[in-house]
Amino acid sequence: MSRRPRRARPRRARPRRRRPRRAVVLLSGGLDSSTALAVALARGFEAHCLSVDYGQRHRGELARAGRVAAALGAASHRVARASLGAFGGSALTDAAIAVPKDRRAEETGADIPVTYVPARNTVLLSLALAWAEVLGARDIFLGVNAVDYSGYPDCRPEFLRAFERLARVATRAGVEGARTRVHAPLLRLSKADIVRLGTRLGVPYRLTQSCYDPVRGRACGRCDACRLRRAGFEQARIPDPTPYARGGRAKERR
Repeated sequence: MSRRPRRARPRRARPRRRRPRRAVVLLSGGLDSSTALAVALARGFEAHCLSVDYGQRHRGELARAGRVAAALGAASHRVARASLGAFGGSALTDAAIAVPKDRRAEETGADIPVTYVPARNTVLLSLALAWAEVLGARDIFLGVNAVDYSGYPDCRPEFLRAFERLARVATRAGVEGARTRVHAPLLRLSKADIVRLGTRLGVPYRLTQSCYDPVRGRACGRCDACRLRRAGFEQARIPDPTPYARGGRAKERR
């Protein structure tokens, strides 16, 4: 007897892979923003990094940002210009105003220091929001911190929530019902916790720059940013890869 030909089994359609959700990550090239980028990637986002040249005296951080974005595998990296230096009013944008050095720990956060750049995070988030709308992204990440911060008003949770409300009424996407979420994954972490988290996620901290007033490419070791960074590594018991300038150890004040 002849055998009946076997019926071909219907092929199952392969499920389409979902494209990762896009997010814009504000990346300065510093410790906190680099860790925020690593968190976004760990959460499965397709990260598009935005750095801003706003006339900062520590402009070398922009090159660091590009290296960090490439090292961590970001989808893209752009640098936008917003000349806040045209207005001055900050030690970070006005060469005539000195960056505070050797401040005691209790002085940090006691008042708003001269390193505060007027409306900087409002401007940066606005640029990130504009790019997010073009990309069709509904998520923005940034590395602000409300624990070990220097008294900046635009690093507080109430500011971030207010900006989310603004996004709903200020953009076409928001008016059409899309909700933009601002993620600040480091908001409640100490600097030591941030260092531990970033180390687990593989952040190349050797590529980052935190210093407000570098000396020939090396961290000064004496500004608030350097002091907080150094203390974070010490408290986390993780070696600090930062190259400090000679004499960069902060002076003890009594």
